[in-house]
Amino acid sequence: MRVVLDTNILARANPYAAGAARALLDLIRHSDDVVLIVSPFLLAELERVLNYPRLRALWPLAQSDIAQFVDALQQFAEVVSPGEAEAVIAEDPDDDPVLATAVAGRADIVCSLDRHFALPAVAEYARRHQFEVVSDVELLQRLRRVAR
Repeated sequence: MRVVLDTNILARANPYAAGAARALLDLIRHSDDVVLIVSPFLLAELERVLNYPRLRALWPLAQSDIAQFVDALQQFAEVVSPGEAEAVIAEDPDDDPVLATAVAGRADIVCSLDRHFALPAVAEYARRHQFEVVSDVELLQRLRRVAR
């Protein structure tokens, strides 16, 4: 299975976090059957998001922690470089590169909590490119069932 974790999931999976996103990332990292797909866009956005003051207040992430986390993701994930992102999400065009990452990486699943990923335009795009969009809890449950 090939999986793209949106930035909102990756941020919640940081080394100081607990919960479904962190458990999901740990499961993916130790799986021989699941490939995490990232792109330079996702990694740069993750670094930017983890530097938000409200997230740094939530998790005690130093700049070196953020850099190590991003580097660790690059080391075990497959990094793809999508071309120009197709305009799919008019409400938030910054989400389009996540979809482009999924297409470039031939993803089976995009995992996101972003409400824009529930829009009909995204469902149609996902259907055309043969992937589905699920939450972190749903993906974690699926992977745990398969691992049994």
